[in-house]
Parts: sequence; structure tokens; C-alpha cells
Amino acid sequence: MQLNGIFILAELPAEIADRIREINERYDTRLARHRPPHITLTGSSGAGPIPPSVTVDEIRGKLESIVADTAPITLSFQPPQRFMQTDIIVLPIEPHGPIRALHDGIITSGLPFTRARYTFSPHATLSLYQSLDAKSIRELLKTRMPEPFVLNAIQVYHTRDPQPSRKLLELQLTGGSKKD
Repeated sequence: MQLNGIFILAELPAEIADRIREINERYDTRLARHRPPHITLTGSSGAGPIPPSVTVDEIRGKLESIVADTAPITLSFQPPQRFMQTDIIVLPIEPHGPIRALHDGIITSGLPFTRARYTFSPHATLSLYQSLDAKSIRELLKTRMPEPFVLNAIQVYHTRDPQPSRKLLELQLTGGSKKD
């Protein structure tokens, strides 16, 4: 399936991203090449991609008030799981609380989204494109990364498979910051 749309992500902090990138490089080199390790906020779950005809200025205009009202979010990964009866292996996070509020704010921002394929299920992907053998699946399902981490920005990427994704915009989560 060819994909051409705009996704909103939250890239993971360097120490967690490096660990996930190592896993991606071992089990799914195509995934490792396409975009940095992240949590998808819109594009595949909860809301489909934004059509590529929407401009960066339009996206920025709709998201600036949301990120201004959203403080950095502390999360932690749950044990890995297979995604929806597939060989896709993900590290899920709790889908409620501040991450849900951010997601809901984005999808009610007035931006146009195509139809979502899945309900909102925030996660980091360990393996997506690669068909895995039983041993690899067992190894990935043993992965544990329970330490808390902080998301302090969101990124907007144009995804146009099979080409690598291209970052269009990054916005800091500044809610709760002292305003002058």
C-alpha cells in the first residue's frame, strides 16, 4: 500500500530513541531508515493522515494553541505486544491522561484528517515492515523499557512511501511554563 500523507508524531528522547533505533536496525532496517523512533499521535490510529495539500502554515496555525496549553508529558512503556494479530511488535503506553488530551486536542483542532485505520493506541514500533520468524518475535516480546521519559515536542512529517519521511515542522510543548 502506497501512503502519501502528513503524520503528527512525538519523537522520543535521545536515550530511549537510541535503544529503539538499535532494535529497529537489528529487526527491521527499513523502519530504521524511515523516521526517528517516535509515538504516532495522528496518522494511523485515532485519526488518519492529514492530506498533503494542507500547508505547513495551516498546520502550525491549528497546533500552536494546543502546544502552548500542553506541558511536557512524562510516560513509560508497557511490555511489548503484537499489534492487531500481525507480526508488528510495539511498545505500548497508557492511552489515557495527558497523551490522550494532546491527541484529542489535535484531532479537534480543525485540521482535516483522513479516516483512521485503528483506534488511538499510542506506542513505539519495534518492527513494522519485516516478516519475523518465531525466534525474533519471542526476542522482541522480551524487550523491556519501563523507565519514564518525557515528550517535550511534537513533529509533523510528510510520509510518502516508499521514500523516507520528511520533517515539516516541530513545536515545543510549553504549557505550564511561566509566561512573561
